[in-house]
Amino acid sequence: MSEIRTQVQFVDIDSDMAGQRIDNFLRNHLKSIPKSMVYRILRKGEVRVNKKRVKAEYKLQDGDVVRIPPVTMEEKAEEVAPSTKLSKVAELENMIIFEDDHMLILNKPSGTAVHGGSGLKFGAIEALRALRPQARFLELVHRIDRDTSGILLVAKKRSALRHLQAQFREKTVQKYYFALVMGEWKPSCKVVNAPLLKNEVNSIVRVNPNGKPSETRFKVMEKFAQATLVQASPITGRTHQIRVHAQYTGHPIAWDDRYGDRRFDAYTAKVGLDRLFLHAANIKFVHPGTEEWMEINAPMGTKLEKALSGLRKQ
Repeated sequence: MSEIRTQVQFVDIDSDMAGQRIDNFLRNHLKSIPKSMVYRILRKGEVRVNKKRVKAEYKLQDGDVVRIPPVTMEEKAEEVAPSTKLSKVAELENMIIFEDDHMLILNKPSGTAVHGGSGLKFGAIEALRALRPQARFLELVHRIDRDTSGILLVAKKRSALRHLQAQFREKTVQKYYFALVMGEWKPSCKVVNAPLLKNEVNSIVRVNPNGKPSETRFKVMEKFAQATLVQASPITGRTHQIRVHAQYTGHPIAWDDRYGDRRFDAYTAKVGLDRLFLHAANIKFVHPGTEEWMEINAPMGTKLEKALSGLRKQ
């Protein structure tokens, strides 16, 4: 293992960086340094703001000067930034469907996690940072499941992150997914209100009266012999919400490894499907810079389009 040796740094805080806690600022600034070490240098008073010691909960202000002490630690192989020559990293460049000074929007492929961890060396955010080494700031605005494809918002400024996350919290962001579900979805079933409870041990989510209020709106888009293409719009943002609500109605999504039906998977395999048919296709929100409404569409991948074509021929 090689060593990481950082130099002492002095960072001038501007309005874009102001408002965040010092511990979160350091964790973003020292991405290769373990969280435990970040809190250690804070406890020891080695981090100074305006030449004074601060606690982890201190919120940075415009004009502050942060002194970050030199840190030495062993570098593990998996902590090295992903190479831009890796095909999985390089292909993300072609999946960027919008980019300006405030944000980047990715049409994330199925099978790519939004971030590394749990045995994954890297995810979409780490790959994007490797592709954009000059970017001072790149952070996920929200998350979507690893096997779900489609729209993923990434902020390029702290102010944009705060602006966009506030919209998600206030539920003003409109998100629309396409899902292929088993059987005939009744057009009269337009809203599913069912509380969801997550098992913290295995991350399985179930409808449970003790769970958090959860609402998804559904609309039939196209009917097939033994399946229905629906548009799903989650009003709340619970883990696996669309997938569990679809299962709850008796219409699980194709190739859902947690909440699906193997008989339905076998049926859709005949038209070439071998992945979760859940795609974040459309989003509407207020642009953090212009304050104007934006609408972004992400086309479905070839595999999903071919599966639909096959079902139509049946």
